[in-house]
Amino acid sequence: MSQHPQHPREKALTVNLDNSRYGSFAEIGAGQEVVRWFFQAGGAAGTIAKSISAYDMAVSDAIYGKCARYVCRERLESMLGYEYDLTLERLAVSRGESTAFFSFANTVSARNYQGTNECHGWLGVRFQAEPGAEASEIIIHVRMLDNENAMQQDALGLVGVNLVYGACYLSDDPDRLVQSLLDGLSVDRLEVDMVDFSGAAFEQVDNRIMSLRLVQLGLSGAAMFSAGGQVLQPSEHLRKKSVLVERGRFRPVTHVNIDMLESALKNMETELGTEPGEIVAIMEMTLHNLNAGGEVDLDDFVSRAEVLEAAGHTVLITDYPEYHRLASYLNRNTQGHIGFAMGAQSLLDLFDESYYQKLPGGLLEGFGRLFKNKVKLHIYPFRDTATGKLLKADNLEVAERLHHLYHYLLDNGYLAQLDQFNEDYLDIFSPEVLKQIGSGQSGWEHKVPAVVADRIRRKKLFGHP
Repeated sequence: MSQHPQHPREKALTVNLDNSRYGSFAEIGAGQEVVRWFFQAGGAAGTIAKSISAYDMAVSDAIYGKCARYVCRERLESMLGYEYDLTLERLAVSRGESTAFFSFANTVSARNYQGTNECHGWLGVRFQAEPGAEASEIIIHVRMLDNENAMQQDALGLVGVNLVYGACYLSDDPDRLVQSLLDGLSVDRLEVDMVDFSGAAFEQVDNRIMSLRLVQLGLSGAAMFSAGGQVLQPSEHLRKKSVLVERGRFRPVTHVNIDMLESALKNMETELGTEPGEIVAIMEMTLHNLNAGGEVDLDDFVSRAEVLEAAGHTVLITDYPEYHRLASYLNRNTQGHIGFAMGAQSLLDLFDESYYQKLPGGLLEGFGRLFKNKVKLHIYPFRDTATGKLLKADNLEVAERLHHLYHYLLDNGYLAQLDQFNEDYLDIFSPEVLKQIGSGQSGWEHKVPAVVADRIRRKKLFGHP
């Protein structure tokens, strides 16, 4: 189809009038908002084999099995698997040669009467790209931002129709499919913070790039994927956990980056009395650090993702260049402690007042937002190349008018000096390593972890010849 409709009724009608599309709808919470569009558009008998709302928890458990949480990916996947298999079992023999079957499901928590709950939902569609094809699947997670329950239900219906239509007609263009998810909506009403493509139709899709696209397109302020490249839903992955974040360019990740994170992690574990592995450690990249001349170089992005994967770290992509905005985002997704691992030079940059020009309260407002909830900065030393002096949290020189603020933060435990570090790594600078890799010079291999060097050589990353 060269021209794709934008209005949900037109999208639903297009699917209804397509004799090759047939499937089921299962929706938990917030009513039957998606299937309603297909019923109201006309011709629904041509598309809807079944519609169900297993609203009661006991009824839902009886159909899909027990689940610790009802609005989670696990529940959505059990719904999709059950409904899709049942559709094929009942209909494949009679009409399988001419029908591409699908099952749509969602499990949603819209605004409750008291307005005290998290308003979010999981939506997915398992489908055949063409009759007889192996199954493909698209799963998304959304945050509903409207203040009224009825408006949230309306937004849910729109994004659900967009998802079903996209699965039917845009599976060969995942980028366009992602862009179409908010047709008829705006980012003020709904946020899509996770999308996961899998199955036969998406074998060539890199979900890390699709995560990046969510942030680029403004559908979400952040997206996350694991060391293995699997997309993660931030609030589910971080829920009730303490988090440590290191921000960087990672072009490439070097011994300094790893040592900084590991040193901060040990420090944080000691302070909180937690066991190794209990704190979620994350490498974070901002769009600002990914942009080159105003555009994101996808090959460069994939190179960075590859070396972080080789190093075994979870990756967060954000559109939050300011630390206080990143802290607010993390606070929204966890009730645990939050730590930032950063070099002493980066700490000095935080005290640059021009950094806070967009805030009415300037630097003080920025710091108030940053340290609002259990946030601590773990400071890794920086060697001054001119003097050879180690700059640490206890000897940094900020502007004289900011001395009292700096020492207030230091004396009250908002800043922590990292004393366990490898001094041999302090002379490693990523731009120099990147230049060596691209020019074919030797010696860079000793400045990065062995697994990272191996990945760079094997996959010819960062212009390696």
